[in-house]
Amino acid sequence: MEVRVGCCGFPVSKSRYYEALNLVEINATFYRYLDLKLLSKWRSEAPAGFEFTVKAHQDISHTHKLSWNRQTAQALKRMAEACRELEAEILLIQTPGSLRPRKETLTKAEKFFEKASEVELTMVWETRGPEWFKPENFEALRKVLEKVGVVHCVDPFLGEPAYTSRLAYFRLHGLGEKLYYYEYSNSELENLKRKVTSVKNVDVVYVLFNNLAMFNDALRFKTYLEAGSFPPLTGVYGVEAAWQILKNLKLPASKKALISKVGWRLVEVKPGRQYSMKAVLSNIPDKTYRDSSELLRVVEESLSSLG
Repeated sequence: MEVRVGCCGFPVSKSRYYEALNLVEINATFYRYLDLKLLSKWRSEAPAGFEFTVKAHQDISHTHKLSWNRQTAQALKRMAEACRELEAEILLIQTPGSLRPRKETLTKAEKFFEKASEVELTMVWETRGPEWFKPENFEALRKVLEKVGVVHCVDPFLGEPAYTSRLAYFRLHGLGEKLYYYEYSNSELENLKRKVTSVKNVDVVYVLFNNLAMFNDALRFKTYLEAGSFPPLTGVYGVEAAWQILKNLKLPASKKALISKVGWRLVEVKPGRQYSMKAVLSNIPDKTYRDSSELLRVVEESLSSLG
């Protein structure tokens, strides 16, 4: 089994990204139809062996919600053209949480994917919302996906896919109160490896990060898969690591504001030991901080108390 790791979109410059990772999911195609010349340019700039996947335009997933009609047929045609320019073999369709697992939804989806098979792409469908994981809905979804040969995409921390073919496709949106604002800990990435490599009868597993720290998290996970260990988050530890997170914040700021802005970040107190900044900042006095030296002092005290 091969595990391919990348990000949903380019979170850093393309040149830097190409040096670090060999997979990206193009998300801009969800919002607008990109010029084919631009996509061809991206393909030519990417190194040999670099893989693109494409997220389908919202006309298909959100406006028409998998209804097969003239508009979605045209949208699918344009997505197929985009995939050809990028030499992409996978088209992801992410439907909204408002698309519930009803009989009429699955009937509509089955018809859409039967028609969509004509473009000869590997179709991946990401359903959203907990209702899809209820046993009766999950089984109904599995039957449809198996019939039309469409891969089910999920966040592996929320559940297992109903159906996979030769490949599995996972997207990670974060585990925090505000999903996108998240940084995965080493232990969570260890758990992620167990989850994605436990899928049966697949040749390739795609793991796409879609959280605010996606680039660093993807690099850390890729390093862990290859070397069996994690690189340091910043190269420094303890209060110095906390300062790397806090130094760009504007003061004055209240404790509540500090937690809101950087609580999702991780601070490494020593190799292999990490805490969320929310845990660190929760221990400091509840007041407004106007001076960085005072803030660092109470953060250092909090880190010491955490051990």
